[in-house]
Amino acid sequence: MHGRDLVSLDDFTAAELVEVLDRAADLKRRLRAGEATPVLAGRTLAMIFEKPSLRTRVTFEVGMRQLGGGAVNLAPSDIQLGTRESVPDAARNLSRWVDAIMARTFAHRTVMELADAATVPVINGLSDWEHPCQALADLLTIQEHLGRLDGVRIAWVGDGNNVLHSLLLGAAKLGASVAAATPPGYGPAEAVVARGREIAGRSGASLVIGHEPAAAVRGADIIYTDVWVSMGQEAERAQRLRDFAGYQVNAALLRAAGPGAKVMHCLPAHRGEEITDEVLDGPRSIVLDQAENRLHAQKGLLALIV
Repeated sequence: MHGRDLVSLDDFTAAELVEVLDRAADLKRRLRAGEATPVLAGRTLAMIFEKPSLRTRVTFEVGMRQLGGGAVNLAPSDIQLGTRESVPDAARNLSRWVDAIMARTFAHRTVMELADAATVPVINGLSDWEHPCQALADLLTIQEHLGRLDGVRIAWVGDGNNVLHSLLLGAAKLGASVAAATPPGYGPAEAVVARGREIAGRSGASLVIGHEPAAAVRGADIIYTDVWVSMGQEAERAQRLRDFAGYQVNAALLRAAGPGAKVMHCLPAHRGEEITDEVLDGPRSIVLDQAENRLHAQKGLLALIV
């Protein structure tokens, strides 16, 4: 896998996803045992940010340090992609200095252009279309808590966004079924759903898209939600809050799911909107394990492709 890009989670086969998760789990175990793993000694990651970041910046920067390398943070004012310098020119220049590029962008096209022009691996740290690194952490977390991915049932409640896009693809590749409940007009992209169903048809998983949260969570092993208003959608906030009323993950929805379901959220959370404090901080919540696993999943990825 050395030299590979991760622009979409569909860039990797099921076997390659398993390899990333296995490497992540091994690096996590070795970190907790106090064992040094300088597999990227002397390597440098350039981190491009068009959006604010807590988890993405810290986990990639700390991950590179733990693997023996380093990271360079490039804020919007530093690089000004597409204005001060074209995306391909930035990619070609960075390729002469660093060993990999991670980009957290608005437009998915920006990540694609970086990958097309760069001669080093490019990682999608988040775009408006996909969030593959989050999905890797999610899959690692589910595997840790349930002991498997094949046959797991995931319920998604809320916006059919970039996180759901990557989760659909990754879950389908590894045999996990997804039932999503979104308000009308807010479902995942038809192209992603079609691709997810194509993959699920081979893995034995299923993919159901509907509008009823109680139906989606019935019998679920995992209940997953995300914010209703993402970065760049602030002007839509009032309308979205009206449209998403009834899609909150709360105690009543957990009762509809049954006693064993775990709750996930990729964070940051808008408490009192898509999820209540009672659930987010409750005994079924595994959101901090998810957040921690961004570090380990990305280390597994970096160790294999850089």
